[in-house]
Amino acid sequence: MLDRGLWISWYNLPQDGRDRYFSWLHESYIPRMLKQPRFLWAAHYKSAKIAPLPHIRHTSDPAVPKGADYILIFGAESAHAFSKGVDAFTKGAPSRLDANLTDEDRHMLGLRIGERIVITAEEDRIDGPEAGTRKGLISSPGIQLGSFNAQPQAVEDELLSWYADWRMEAMGKLPGCVGMRKLVSTSGWAKHLVLYEFTSLADRAKHLPSMRALYPAQMKWTEEWIPKLIHTPESPVVAERIWP
Repeated sequence: MLDRGLWISWYNLPQDGRDRYFSWLHESYIPRMLKQPRFLWAAHYKSAKIAPLPHIRHTSDPAVPKGADYILIFGAESAHAFSKGVDAFTKGAPSRLDANLTDEDRHMLGLRIGERIVITAEEDRIDGPEAGTRKGLISSPGIQLGSFNAQPQAVEDELLSWYADWRMEAMGKLPGCVGMRKLVSTSGWAKHLVLYEFTSLADRAKHLPSMRALYPAQMKWTEEWIPKLIHTPESPVVAERIWP
């Protein structure tokens, strides 16, 4: 069984009550959500807050939530596993996924600040040299998660070629890389996402810079066209898994 759908939430938390929130999330909420049909795994990350890359532009749209301290990811068989259900739209009923929330659940979910949610479908994936370290389907201890829009169509065509004809193959050879997924959103801002997985953030920091020496022409291309993209706040987020 493959996990072709991801439900990703970026958010911040207040300092007060954070430990209680983590206990609730990891010990109560996530285990119950994993009983939903077609859900397969979950992982919770804390952002490492790297310095922003100079050639990346971020959206200035105030309607795009800015939370990025934590990332919660659920993996499922497909994006359809995250449907709110027909009754949510025809009868005004709660989302199918929220139907059994307790008062404590609602309180804890309400602690999230600047939450942004995207539901994704997988466009393609590759395994890296360290794919054998993966524990089942769950995403790796270290990740880099980018989310962005690309307009006009000419930019999207270039984006497609960048991933399909270079980047994915190169990441498939990079030491420390467990795998990479190119995703598109079925709901949420932005349209395009990419999830890089590493054995650790230390391995990412050690090996990712070697791409410049290994692929100088491709990296020059990268720096010329990536400013055409519009990223979400703090994207790409580099983060370390804190659960499980």
